[in-house]
Amino acid sequence: MATLNVPQSGKAVKGSTRRPIPEVDLTAMVDLAFLLITFFMLTTSLSKMNVMDIAKPVPVTHPEHLAPWPASKTLTILLGKDNKAVYYLGRATDGQMHVVDVAQIQKAILENRQIVASTHQEAKDKEMYVIIKPTATSVFRNFVDLVDEMHLNKVNTYAIDDKYVLAEEASFMKAKGI
Repeated sequence: MATLNVPQSGKAVKGSTRRPIPEVDLTAMVDLAFLLITFFMLTTSLSKMNVMDIAKPVPVTHPEHLAPWPASKTLTILLGKDNKAVYYLGRATDGQMHVVDVAQIQKAILENRQIVASTHQEAKDKEMYVIIKPTATSVFRNFVDLVDEMHLNKVNTYAIDDKYVLAEEASFMKAKGI
């Protein structure tokens, strides 16, 4: 590990004695460091990605055979540009549309859940349906945040509709600049 090296010049200087010059050989220390780094790199488990399952339904050729979708329990959320969202309860023609920041959408979800629960007295009808409609101007981050809000607020029934934006919804969003 540590060695004492004596100069090999052979000639002594008058009045001086040969003193060994201490030097440290770090080869073993470097080998140990690389072995430890390699050991910890190979034995460490990397963080796992958290993935959320999203299943989109198969398109139906005959929608008239489906069970009726209750409009009074349906909250529709449209994602737009500049981190804005439009939401309404019920039908697009009947419901009053509201503009809100995506960061504040949780308050709107909770308020509308209370409205649905107070309107429908039976326990099986108190659950709210949410339709999420990302538009062409929306950002993927907002979509992920909204799906996270569905899980955080325990909204069990929600659908993702990225194809159909109604004319009323498009005209409202265009009028508001979203």
